[in-house]
Amino acid sequence: MARKPQDNPALDMTPMIDVVFELIIFFVVTIKQEDLFTKLNANRPAPSTGSSSSNESDTTVNIEIGRGLGGNENGTIKYNNRVVKVRDLDQYLRDVARTSKKTPIIIKCTVDSPHKALVDVLDVCYSHGLFSVSIFTM
Repeated sequence: MARKPQDNPALDMTPMIDVVFELIIFFVVTIKQEDLFTKLNANRPAPSTGSSSSNESDTTVNIEIGRGLGGNENGTIKYNNRVVKVRDLDQYLRDVARTSKKTPIIIKCTVDSPHKALVDVLDVCYSHGLFSVSIFTM
């Protein structure tokens, strides 16, 4: 028996779509995520030796980043226990950088602090060449 020639043969795409979705799921599940925190250049503070002088506390810059007062989405930044804005922090860190670029800067973040505030503080430190930065959460 002879076949009838078809004018427009239909191609069933369902099996091909199923295979493509299975491949997508396979690649999404097996992809290895790169850990961003391993690439950050941040050092933890060294353990204290027990004999700390009063000069060390005067030369260390303490910056605290909190959630924000009154629902502020950008968070609050405290420079040595004073609430400051980013532009004021920029001026303070410019003065610190003029004194010594090796001044240790300790950034303390609360668990619910916004990431934008941390990035802003790190940008200001980087712009003034202050690379002795330690970050930890409270």
